[in-house]
Amino acid sequence: MDGRLLAMAREEKENIRRTAVQTDRARHERVYAQVPELQALDRQIAALIPQAASAALGGNGSLEPIRLQSLDLQARRAELLVENGWPMDYLDGAWDCPRCRDTGYVEGRMCSCLKKLYDQVRTRDLSALLKLGSESFGTFDLGLYDDRPDPISGVSPRAQMETVFGICYDYAVDFGKRRENYLFRGGTGLGKTFLSACIAREVSNQGFSVVYVPASEALGAFETQKFAKGTEEDVAQAGALVRRMCQCDLLILDDLGTEMMSEPSRSALYTLVNTRLLARKKTVASTNLTSAQMEKRYTPQIMSRLEGEYQVLSFAGTDIRLLKKERGLD
Repeated sequence: MDGRLLAMAREEKENIRRTAVQTDRARHERVYAQVPELQALDRQIAALIPQAASAALGGNGSLEPIRLQSLDLQARRAELLVENGWPMDYLDGAWDCPRCRDTGYVEGRMCSCLKKLYDQVRTRDLSALLKLGSESFGTFDLGLYDDRPDPISGVSPRAQMETVFGICYDYAVDFGKRRENYLFRGGTGLGKTFLSACIAREVSNQGFSVVYVPASEALGAFETQKFAKGTEEDVAQAGALVRRMCQCDLLILDDLGTEMMSEPSRSALYTLVNTRLLARKKTVASTNLTSAQMEKRYTPQIMSRLEGEYQVLSFAGTDIRLLKKERGLD
């Protein structure tokens, strides 16, 4: 699990618990004010608890009378609640999850309610990063790619993208068993970001931690952290992003080549790529640059890792955004 997202889920769970405690307190105050006998009954029931514990430890057979007395008091309590228009469990806690009483844990294990909340937080976080709309493998439209063979390669863009799609789908579905890193290469508007989002959605839904970040933002975070640029909060946020990028199960580095190039940014890119390779963490990077353009832009050390350790997937076709606009599909 992503520690940052789990912390967010725990914070939301704590807010739920706090609300439940306030609601429960308000219920008791209202009920006790209207039916004072109920408060007296609750005090009597509470007083029996230490007596029962003492009897159980003593083992002298005096526990049964206490148990029967408690049952009588609880029955009278339920009668009074119902008689006055409340459910019999009205004072038993306003918990969203009675199983863990909104703590998120049962006997030291994470409760299903916290797991569900974590999934919701993860989905929201990923949706905000990717601006997810219809990006899923089920909505990827191969019909937007020309089926006429390329005069040089003899392969049509549609056939090429069908192969790319299949590789991306298999990678995402079997992510836990895969070891590959990928470099998506191709011109603008050919579906690199779309398929990256599809992979991110599927991998995240399987419970793996995913970080999606534009290359410019990723390398900027390294510089902010290293040179303490900006406010203390800026540096702290940059440091948190750097840690997440280095530690997440899948990093999606979008638009490599659009970042401002400098020695610090080259150093940051090398550190990020090399750190993840050494840790056997998987990465999907995308770029509009050709191999020749990348060789001019990046150091041999970076290129040896990007083209030596990453499998290159070449995207083909015509800018889909322009094509949709021409067809009135936007």
